[in-house]
Amino acid sequence: MAASTAAGKQRIPKVAKVKNKAPAEVQITAEQLLREAKERELELLPPPPQQKITDEEELNDYKLRKRKTFEDNIRKNRTVISNWIKYAQWEESLKEIQRARSIYERALDVDYRNITLWLKYAEMEMKNRQVNHARNIWDRAITTLPRVNQFWYKYTYMEEMLGNIAGARQVFERWMEWQPEEQAWHSYINFELRYKEVDRARTIYERFVLVHPDVKNWIKYARFEEKHGYFAHARKVYERAVEFFGDEHMDEHLYVAFAKFEENQKEFERVRVIYKYALDRISKQEAQELFKNYTIFEKKFGDRRGIEDIIVSKRRFQYEEEVKANPHNYDAWFDYLRLVESDAEAETVREVYERAIANVPPIQEKRHWKRYIYLWVNYALYEELEAKDPERTRQVYQASLELIPHKKGTSIGKCPKNKLFKGYIELELQLREFDRCRKLYEKFLEFGPENCTSWIKFAELETILGDIERARAIYELAISQPRLDMPEVLWKSYIDFEIEQEETERTRNLYRRLLQRTQHVKVWISFAQFELSSGKEGSLAKCRQIYEEANKTMRNCEEKEERLMLLESWRNFEDEFGTVSDKERVDKLMPEKVKKRRKVQADDGSDAGWEEYYDYIFPEDAANQPNLKLLAMAKLWKKQQQEKEAAEQDPDKDIDESGS
Repeated sequence: MAASTAAGKQRIPKVAKVKNKAPAEVQITAEQLLREAKERELELLPPPPQQKITDEEELNDYKLRKRKTFEDNIRKNRTVISNWIKYAQWEESLKEIQRARSIYERALDVDYRNITLWLKYAEMEMKNRQVNHARNIWDRAITTLPRVNQFWYKYTYMEEMLGNIAGARQVFERWMEWQPEEQAWHSYINFELRYKEVDRARTIYERFVLVHPDVKNWIKYARFEEKHGYFAHARKVYERAVEFFGDEHMDEHLYVAFAKFEENQKEFERVRVIYKYALDRISKQEAQELFKNYTIFEKKFGDRRGIEDIIVSKRRFQYEEEVKANPHNYDAWFDYLRLVESDAEAETVREVYERAIANVPPIQEKRHWKRYIYLWVNYALYEELEAKDPERTRQVYQASLELIPHKKGTSIGKCPKNKLFKGYIELELQLREFDRCRKLYEKFLEFGPENCTSWIKFAELETILGDIERARAIYELAISQPRLDMPEVLWKSYIDFEIEQEETERTRNLYRRLLQRTQHVKVWISFAQFELSSGKEGSLAKCRQIYEEANKTMRNCEEKEERLMLLESWRNFEDEFGTVSDKERVDKLMPEKVKKRRKVQADDGSDAGWEEYYDYIFPEDAANQPNLKLLAMAKLWKKQQQEKEAAEQDPDKDIDESGS
């Protein structure tokens, strides 16, 4: 007994102890195990035995069991339409069409919006040649879901296959009443063309271009007429399209198609008229294809003069765009006038001159009138030397003398200078004539609206006088100027003004507006320090939030020194007010300073050698992660080398000591 027990104990294998409990490098997932089992066919089940039905009683029993299974599946979840469809298809396979209909009808009661259900139902009826039943189903389907185009396509196709052309046309007409997508209209048109009903197709096109009034659809209509040889109708369609879109919605593709149609008809003069009409009315940016086709046409059918006309018209078009964008761009007017003087007739040149001199400078100051006066001089010279008309020359000179403001005011009006304005304002301040100071500041700023110092002094005057709202309005007007000589000084003065008025919310809004214009690091730091110094509840959190927002915004900044300046300011803030975790968080954002080399080129482009510079690698930048990893590996290698060298030097030291 003891021996058998001992033998039994010997048979029990010893459990191996796992020494390394770390996870394996390659992990095996449950999905992988199942996929491999499927590939190796480890879980293949034998096919069920085939059942042979020998008599009608067995057949009825089989049907009963099968129907019970289907009904049980439906009862479990009525909304699974696939169960209904399988049930109906099974009944259909047994030629039980009435039962299949009943199942489909029950399914439609559950979900009448299911498109597949309607399609299977109708396909069953068509497959079994139950045409009237199929028509009934399609009618119900398009009535219930009229926006499902598939129903209409199937219905019309069925009627056409049955040879019921009138019925198919009637279905198409019902469909068009819903104003469907463009492809539906094309299907209707192609249907009529298959039976040579060109007039009917034309009527459909007439309705189509009104429902979908796109340029491409008008072009298709015209090409339809051209394809069937109705050239007069095609030209009429193009003309109606031009009138329909008018000057507000002109499209170059319409005119290109119109011109190519006339070119095919050998109506070359019509082609030129179309191109010139379109080029005079469509902007340059939208007429590139038009210019290209016009140039190709003239090269094919025109002469040298025609090609030159295209080049001149293109340049004239460019100048028209420039003077339309800025009527006071006198340099553009000079270039435009030189062009028309070299090519156009006298009346055209005079018309352009009259348009140019009509743009009188908005301010009566010498710097604005310097260029403008030369328009009058050139106009007079043209009349005298080119047109040979002394009387008109005399009229031009007389009109210019009447228009130019030779004497406007005294001193400041004749010769406005910054020093003169400042001296005059200082005098009026000493005399306590503040209203006159305001007038002088207004004139001063009209003379030099870019002078930030003048705006600041004007606002400070209003602040001293106690008119805060007026001072604020002056600052608002100042920062809205398109050009300023020292915008940063102006914004700082405005912000300091609001801080002095203890308008925290206005100051915050000012910082936000300034950050929309510039993302300079000093603005962010100043904003954060303002939030910190506000002394209100939650100031630390708001200050920290500004630093976080600034750091996130400046990730794409190319000036890495500015980003470093921001992080150093943030770290100083956390050192004074933050917790240990806050300090560690900022420390993790600090960059690594690395030394790099780059090529230097001389002024003449030759190689001037290499120079060393310092670069910063930020941990946050995903693109720099490989660089950081490489840097860490380099540091580790260097440390290992130092330790190795120290270890190699120690034995020598021991030998020296023992020898001594």
